[in-house]
Amino acid sequence: MTSSDINTFKTAAIAVGAVALGKFLWRKMNEYDLRGKTVLVTGGSRGLGLVLAREFAANGARVAICARDEEELQQASDDLESRGAEVMAVKCDVTNMAEVESMVSRVRERLGQIDVLVNNAGTIQVGPLEVMKREDFEHAMRAHFWGPLNTILAVLPEMRERASGRIVNISSIGGKIAVPHLVPYSASKFALVGLSKGLNAELRKDGIVVTTVCPGLMRTGSPRNANFKGKHREEYAWFSISDSLPLASIGAERAARQIVEACKQGRAELIITIQAKMAVTFDVLFPEASAELLGLVNRILPAPGGIGDRTAKGRDSKSSWSPSWLTRLTEEAAMNNNEVVH
Repeated sequence: MTSSDINTFKTAAIAVGAVALGKFLWRKMNEYDLRGKTVLVTGGSRGLGLVLAREFAANGARVAICARDEEELQQASDDLESRGAEVMAVKCDVTNMAEVESMVSRVRERLGQIDVLVNNAGTIQVGPLEVMKREDFEHAMRAHFWGPLNTILAVLPEMRERASGRIVNISSIGGKIAVPHLVPYSASKFALVGLSKGLNAELRKDGIVVTTVCPGLMRTGSPRNANFKGKHREEYAWFSISDSLPLASIGAERAARQIVEACKQGRAELIITIQAKMAVTFDVLFPEASAELLGLVNRILPAPGGIGDRTAKGRDSKSSWSPSWLTRLTEEAAMNNNEVVH
């Protein structure tokens, strides 16, 4: 390498660093102040949704949470109030537009305009393609595409009217890479990523920023409430163990802090965990190799059988592998994040 090449490399490195620093400083100077704002979190009664509600409240926001289970909502509301949050809990199935409109109206009446919408509500179906039915795909699409679209359409007019607002859509690494044994989930999360990115492009002119969040493995405690098919005990074991590994997964609290920060900064996209970022980059650069690797992963996952196309919750799929010391972190998260029925 000649001295000219070295100088060119140094100049390019300095330019890239300057751009990155300028972008960081601009974001810091223009951060969205959450104090006194109203944040609506769907699926806020447990798991990541509850942890996000805690984090938004810690940033000074009023928090509204919605979910389908009244008992879980009450427990989540008590949890948030015990931390000093101003909270409102509303029972709502976000796949039902009439219920969404009623819920949004009630939140406005009590807490005022909705400044931030977080679409977090979701479902997980785990099992090989052979045991998945059309209804599984329809259910996933209702939860991860139509549900978020319903809430977005409900809050969009008021955000447009005041030319301000934040929308955060919680997708998944499964919305970037189609993971075996999660096909309905991945397909619907891909749809949410497309919706979210398209909305961000079109709504910025209206003063509204849409952030697409794609987390990798997180320790939220959610596996016990996920749906498993086929050899459900084996499926639950690999799923819950993967979620628990410290080097492969991230704590829900740390993930929530990153998500809230991305919302404040008005980021277009957030991929959580280095492992997830590397996987996405590898899939983009080497799609054929990625496809071969995912095919190999599929071969070592449980074969069809067991309960077939019937469904069992994770909490009903225990084995000698799960719960065990391998899933300790996920079990602790489940206790902390209202995933356990009291």
